[in-house]
Amino acid sequence: MIKKSKSLESLSPKIERLIDANLNRLKEGLRVIEDICRYVHDDKLLTPKIKTLRHELQYAYSKKRLKYRDIEGDTQKSSRESELKRESLDDLVIANISRAQESSRVLEEVFKLQSIELSERFKKIRYALYGIEKTYFEVY
Repeated sequence: MIKKSKSLESLSPKIERLIDANLNRLKEGLRVIEDICRYVHDDKLLTPKIKTLRHELQYAYSKKRLKYRDIEGDTQKSSRESELKRESLDDLVIANISRAQESSRVLEEVFKLQSIELSERFKKIRYALYGIEKTYFEVY
């Protein structure tokens, strides 16, 4: 069971929004990589590892955070030109593994305000992603 810090049971709405955005970003990045491994490569090693990581995110999910989601007010919802252009499957994997690694790092840091256990969980996810990235590019 995940224990919350006694001093900070809930975080500010802006921090909850940050957590919500990064959980979504992490989940989306993992799904892209998982589907490439599953459907393009028929990979029996990496696909279940990525799926397991994606399911690990449920421990941090909270319906209560949805009220802090501000899609209309998001100042960065427009894509940059570099985000719209991918020239290869490798480009897709690099973009999405990076997205997942960065999001897991943000979550690792932010959860230090609330739950050391959740912070450590996202640190483990980040390091697992480093290993998945290495294995993917060694194989493909």
